[in-house]
Amino acid sequence: MLKFIITGYIENALSQAEYDKLDDGTFSDRIPQCKGVVAFGKTLRECEEELRSTLEDWVFVGLKLGHELPVLGEYDLNKVPRDEWMAAV
Repeated sequence: MLKFIITGYIENALSQAEYDKLDDGTFSDRIPQCKGVVAFGKTLRECEEELRSTLEDWVFVGLKLGHELPVLGEYDLNKVPRDEWMAAV
C-alpha cells in the first residue's frame, strides 16, 4: 500500500513540473511545491529523468529525516507512520 502512496505522490509532483529551455539549448525543470527539487539536462528527456531521480531522493531523505513534505493533491506523506515506510524501503 505504501508503495502506491509514494508512487502517486511522485507522479502528482512530476505533473506539476515547470520546464524551461535555456539559452544554450539545454533544459531545466523544477517542482515549485517541492523546494530544492531542480534538474538540468541536455535534452528534455534527460532533464525529466534527472528530475524524477532528484524528486525520489528528496522524498526519501525528507521522510528519513522527518521533514514536513508538501501535501500534493490527495497525497500526504506526513501521515504515513515512520515504521511502515522504513520497512518498505
